[in-house]
Amino acid sequence: MSTHVAVNTYTYSVTFLSEKILHSLKEIIRESGLDPAKLAGSWASTQRAMSTWLNTRDLYAVTLEVYKPSSDKLVLRWDIDVVYDAADGDGSMWVDNDDLYYAIKKAGVAPSACKYDVILRTRNGRPDVEGWSSCEFRSTEGMSRHAIGTMANASNGLGARAAYWSHQ
Repeated sequence: MSTHVAVNTYTYSVTFLSEKILHSLKEIIRESGLDPAKLAGSWASTQRAMSTWLNTRDLYAVTLEVYKPSSDKLVLRWDIDVVYDAADGDGSMWVDNDDLYYAIKKAGVAPSACKYDVILRTRNGRPDVEGWSSCEFRSTEGMSRHAIGTMANASNGLGARAAYWSHQ
């Protein structure tokens, strides 16, 4: 008699990557001088949406917009782009936050009156997730994009790259 065991490793990769992206967002928010309470309050909903759309390969990126509420103008923007064909290497799962922390310090602390929004960029026709709908991005006019590089590998070709936008 033989036993056959199958494990859906892609599900583990999705869970790993969604958790790591959320933790990175929390660190960006906290290190930028903002209150992470808003993110904490929407953590379960955000992770559910990310996991759903990572599973269907409909999630392009997770964006954190830091803006002045008085003018609705963007101060900083962080993009975490999802990669579905990342090189697996040895199949290990890892996160490298060193470059992210360096970029956070370089981008600087946000003015104290700033607020933030987390936006998940998806393909058209993606499955609906309760609590999530379409929205518009704030303009990045006059800002420069600074690539940080690969921040996570979740195996199965799934990974994430980071970048930020600033007026610097």
